Amino acid sequence: MSIFKITGGQKLCGNITPQGAKNEALQVISAVLLTSEKVLIKNIPHIRDVIKLIELLQSLGVQVTKQNDTDYWFHAHSINLDYFYTEKFHEKSTSLRGSIMIVGPLLARFGKGFIPSPGGDKIGRRRLDTHFIGFQKLGADFHYDAKLLSYTVEAKSLHGTYMLLDEASVTGTANIIMAAVLAKGTTTIYNAACEPYIQQLCKMLNSMGARIRGIASNLLTIEGVTELGGCEHTILPDMIEVGSFIGLAAMTGSEITIKNVSYENLGIIPDAFSRLGIQFERKNDDIYIPSQDTYKIPTFIDGSIMTIADAPWPGITPDLLSVLLVVATQAVGSVLIHQKMFESRLFFVDKLIDMGCQIILCDPHRATVIGLGNQQKLRATTMTSPDIRAGVALLIAAMSADGVSVIHNIDQIDRGYQNIDVRLNAIGAKIIRESI
Repeated sequence: MSIFKITGGQKLCGNITPQGAKNEALQVISAVLLTSEKVLIKNIPHIRDVIKLIELLQSLGVQVTKQNDTDYWFHAHSINLDYFYTEKFHEKSTSLRGSIMIVGPLLARFGKGFIPSPGGDKIGRRRLDTHFIGFQKLGADFHYDAKLLSYTVEAKSLHGTYMLLDEASVTGTANIIMAAVLAKGTTTIYNAACEPYIQQLCKMLNSMGARIRGIASNLLTIEGVTELGGCEHTILPDMIEVGSFIGLAAMTGSEITIKNVSYENLGIIPDAFSRLGIQFERKNDDIYIPSQDTYKIPTFIDGSIMTIADAPWPGITPDLLSVLLVVATQAVGSVLIHQKMFESRLFFVDKLIDMGCQIILCDPHRATVIGLGNQQKLRATTMTSPDIRAGVALLIAAMSADGVSVIHNIDQIDRGYQNIDVRLNAIGAKIIRESI
């Protein structure tokens, strides 16, 4: 176990480059199971969840060759399906939410997928029904073992069909796409998620020989093929990390430039921070954030309080609401943060209240933030990171506070942010990582 000790009140200055997108990496790395040929994936982030997935694939028999710090070759020519039923597989897959992403590719190529109930953030109910209902509609038999908490899908062959997803689940959509690309006939997926992660996965699969139409929309048409080949794919910059850096710069009054952000793939994220009054400038593919003493949250036209809510893409991703909430605590004005998707994701606000933030937790999904306008600095404190996104929000709060704060359970932060302490220290932060 490790902790962060953060000396707050430091002004940051300089350039910082976002890592490869975590959520995309978990999908496209799983997709290598669909082919017996070699696949090169570039810009892979070196973070805990991704490393665990790569290790899981290696245990299944995938040959993994590291070309450099960010680029890997994968060769899934021989897979050991018997490994499903080992204690090691159970241990590795249950520690990782992203392990669910291997089920679709395994079902499509080998006719069978198995996974114990996956792990991940404790942010509320995260059901898997969308995944398995989709597999069943493609012709798979599904079995849930309530005693072992495991899921099995099997099919001699998959057949294309029409399906209307009950929710626009990103991981559910990705899993169903990966199963459908090798199904016989045409699959139509309506109410599909269309996040950049899904777009990237579809583009990668098409480069492998898949036939997917409707990319970037919520209506996908997939003509099944008999096999897929190898390819080369580059992962986008992590848009959640880009948003985190925008918020960090504003809350600490720092001047930084975020390099190579793939701005056209950020969607509404820059606008979400503009709604908090944060100034920034796009410079080619970089985002420049000037030093700001204050930032003011406007009201709606009728004078009512600003509301920021998550929504399926192209709405605001729920992964950024924790950051938006903490950044709002030092704004001038008030905002209602509405986290619609997960009922436990706002429970970290008690730690912010301990630091002096003015937050009213209305219910598990809504919190009203009354900004302090930098008139009152936050107090340093000791806290524990409950999940990836809340963890980085607490880190941002600690960096703006007076004194030295301590964050426990930083393994949660490491699951989603690569060497975050080293990278922030390089531009002026004072973060010490200690083992306890």
